Amino acid sequence: MRITAETRVLTLLGDPVAHSASPEIQNAAFREAGVDGVYVAVRCAADDLSGFMHGLARAGGGGNITLPHKEKAAALVDMPSEAVRRTGACNTFWGVQGKVHGDNTDVDGFRRALRIFLDGSVQGIRALLLGAGGAARAALLGLLDEGAAEVLLFNRTSERARAVARRIGGQRARVVPLVSGLEGERFDLVVNATRLGLDPHDVSPLDFARLGRAGAAMDLVYAREKTPFVRAAERHGVRSTDGMEMLVQQGAVSFERWWERPAPIDAMRAAIQSVAR
Repeated sequence: MRITAETRVLTLLGDPVAHSASPEIQNAAFREAGVDGVYVAVRCAADDLSGFMHGLARAGGGGNITLPHKEKAAALVDMPSEAVRRTGACNTFWGVQGKVHGDNTDVDGFRRALRIFLDGSVQGIRALLLGAGGAARAALLGLLDEGAAEVLLFNRTSERARAVARRIGGQRARVVPLVSGLEGERFDLVVNATRLGLDPHDVSPLDFARLGRAGAAMDLVYAREKTPFVRAAERHGVRSTDGMEMLVQQGAVSFERWWERPAPIDAMRAAIQSVAR
């Protein structure tokens, strides 16, 4: 990759970012597609987010937003997509004629990854969603748009979960305020949208022994080793996956927003598999 004064700069903004595989994935995609861009990760404090986003976008660049800034980013963009408006979270931004455009590619990324994982329709399933942050908002919207019959939300702060359910869920989402309310419940799918698993010393956000049934488990966290949530699911014989495919898929949607062309999915998957090894 040859970097010149014309090279477009795309940046991952968040805290932490050192664990991220996005630079490897996106730079592999840029090379494969032959676009003149470079992708870097920058640790960014909340107070600096606006300056980074507006400066990069107005210079013709853009990037992604990760934890813990997705909700703040939604309020900073000039031209929010429908997904940003519906979820109140933004993870992708770019500049057009001095305006900052924003999208939540986690929604379509989640939907694409979910279809691949379940290898079939989501129509009519009953799901448990753990968390109430930006990732959980995207997952809830994705589940409902894919046709899930009911989604139960559980979060450490139940009022935060209620706010997400009210904003996005309508009649098909409800909150379980106490973990005891999950005892014996049966689900086709359990999704971890908390940040537990980013630290190797984290524990699983759910004890699967509490549930009457879990047909499958999907972690939105990814790591070079199996996440605590995936390990907990496997101990109970639950088919599971981590967030690597979602990372690829949301990255592909982001690529399509920045460059207005199809993303080289195979190159992106190969890049993340190389990182995982």
